[in-house]
Amino acid sequence: MNEESTIKLRALRAETEAIPAPLVEVPAPPVITDERILIALRAAEDKKGVDPIVLDLQAVANFTDYFLVVSGTNARQVQAIADEIAEQLKTSGTRAARIEGHSSAEWILLDYGDFIVHVFEEKARRFYDLERLWRDAAKLVVPANGHALDDETA
Repeated sequence: MNEESTIKLRALRAETEAIPAPLVEVPAPPVITDERILIALRAAEDKKGVDPIVLDLQAVANFTDYFLVVSGTNARQVQAIADEIAEQLKTSGTRAARIEGHSSAEWILLDYGDFIVHVFEEKARRFYDLERLWRDAAKLVVPANGHALDDETA
């Protein structure tokens, strides 16, 4: 390679490095807008629920719209979380169509039709791994204190 070619190659590299990468807009993650799910999140938080997530199943399932998944550290806490969620939603006018697993408290399911609450003991949550099974579902932003993000900034 001659000296002139080397100089041109260096200049080309310098120009290429100076071109900024195109900006790619990353869409904001979806936010929970259903007040009933926010009530359930606050109730779980009141009972020290661990690692709450909300999955939007609307694009991948036809039996419900959302899953709320939360853990407790032991059977008594799992029952307390489920009881608090059921009570808070009942107070707000929403009753569960079905509650399953309360006596064993390894996995309590509260079925509200268009959303389902899963309260797991931590070991059972890892075993059943709903987040992996429903990995095609969008994860919604779980706001701190179970309040909508707009409410927190106001």
